[in-house]
Amino acid sequence: MKNRKLGIIGGSGLYKMEGFEKPKWKKVDTPWGSPSDSVMIAKFYGNEICFIPRHSRGHKISPTNINFRANIDAMKQLGVTDLISVSAVGSLKGNLDPGTFVIVDQFIDRTFSRVKTFFDNEIVAHVSMAQPTSKILRECCEEVLKKLDIKHQMGGTYVVMEGPQFSTFAESNLYRSWNADVIGMTNMPEAKLAREAEIRYCTVAMVTDYDCWHSEHEEVDVAMVVKTLQNNASNAQNMIKELIKTYKQFYDEKDPANNCLDTAIITDPKLMTKETKEKLNHIAGRVFKKK
Repeated sequence: MKNRKLGIIGGSGLYKMEGFEKPKWKKVDTPWGSPSDSVMIAKFYGNEICFIPRHSRGHKISPTNINFRANIDAMKQLGVTDLISVSAVGSLKGNLDPGTFVIVDQFIDRTFSRVKTFFDNEIVAHVSMAQPTSKILRECCEEVLKKLDIKHQMGGTYVVMEGPQFSTFAESNLYRSWNADVIGMTNMPEAKLAREAEIRYCTVAMVTDYDCWHSEHEEVDVAMVVKTLQNNASNAQNMIKELIKTYKQFYDEKDPANNCLDTAIITDPKLMTKETKEKLNHIAGRVFKKK
């Protein structure tokens, strides 16, 4: 596939990287409101990339209040085809200690106060989420983490909780009983919306703490999370740089995100109004042109 472009959604440590050429912040308007922040556009090794700080610069937006639809729409407008989410998470397993990176392949969505689809008015679409992250992007991330000798786990289930509070002890142990690996607050509905937008999506989760289940470790607090994130910053930056260099070498024509809207939209085209189609133009315009 030609004209591939990498997008990154993550924290503040990722847009302060040395080596980016001519970084600029671009304000992007979307039919869904404003994204979390302006989008940083820069080049690295000849590849243009787009970055959105998920919580805005300075971490001003709570997980529940992130405008996930605007973030994904903005990426789609800018031509992003492959999206890497870098996220802080708590560990639900003893072998996943702080500092470990987990390449997520499954999610359990426990959020309840977020709009989770672009298709919530007039036009209905049902995309498959059986494989919510891109296999080929996971393989790319694994190769990069091996090359950089960063401790990681290939594959893992991420429980997405509503937040902003951390888990209770009972909740933490419930999620452990489900054999989940990590817990966080941000990757849903982000992954679902990326699929609806036909963007290949992959999560690299950075473990910052043991949630609250581990009897030999203190209960999680913000200071603990921030300290571990700071320690992980160089690893995260090096990972992103290597991903930018290599992601175009990885492509799978059978990726479930590719053209998934061809079989997802169930609404009779005759009943679709021009207004709604225009609102969804960045997300589904390719399909509307065929109908």
